[in-house]
Amino acid sequence: MIPAAVEYVRAGSLEEALEALAEPEARALAGGQSLLPLMKLRLARPSLLVDIGALDLREIEAGPEEARLGALSTWDELARADELRRPELAAIAECAAGIGDLQVRNRGTLGGGLAHADPASDMPAVLLALGARLRLRSPAGERTLAASDFFLGPFTTALAEPELIAEVTAPVPPPGSASAYVSVEHPASGFALAGAAALVRPGDRVTVAVTGLAGRPFLLPPDGPGEPEAALAEVEVTGDRYAPVEYRRHLAAVVVRRAVERARARARGEAA
Repeated sequence: MIPAAVEYVRAGSLEEALEALAEPEARALAGGQSLLPLMKLRLARPSLLVDIGALDLREIEAGPEEARLGALSTWDELARADELRRPELAAIAECAAGIGDLQVRNRGTLGGGLAHADPASDMPAVLLALGARLRLRSPAGERTLAASDFFLGPFTTALAEPELIAEVTAPVPPPGSASAYVSVEHPASGFALAGAAALVRPGDRVTVAVTGLAGRPFLLPPDGPGEPEAALAEVEVTGDRYAPVEYRRHLAAVVVRRAVERARARARGEAA
């Protein structure tokens, strides 16, 4: 289908973008990999598209204590970033490298994907496992939300209007830590039928987050990674013709174990 008629403006600054987004029914356009398909189906019909692609929000850096990811960083940039090759942050690049196809990874952005909040999206689980926070900007100023407070449900977030994701920050885990992301994907769409991000800290302290199972990503309880079947037994799983409820629950237990094993191997300095 052809999208409905829409006005378009290319923002030259963050302030200009936020001012334009104050217009009724305005939507931000970053890479467009989520919004444009919805517009073609007329499931989204904004009156104004505010192109934020020129904004200076692409920085990727990782210091000794914190990693900073600009909201307009593309999936490909995250996948290839040398700063994210260290074991404790490896899940970020590993996850980004498996998102969509080559075209999607070259155009799709971190902030756009997070704002879209597809319940089968991969990166939210990684951010939950790493304890990441999102820096949000609006005309009223700035606020920071934990990733665990940002995702509210299917395609629903804590973003207010007009508000943009400016940056994602994550504390760098202590030396000896490692992370990993594993998913089982639908072969046509590439979306996760079930995905798990694991962070292993010294002393074998494990944090695991799961995506693709329910309306939003979630953390397993502290003892969940050791007994994923038991931890997932009470989760209200969304089933469909591609993965019925019990099969999807089984897949989730499989990817949880694989992600934890891969993170532990990385922590030991083994190839993973």
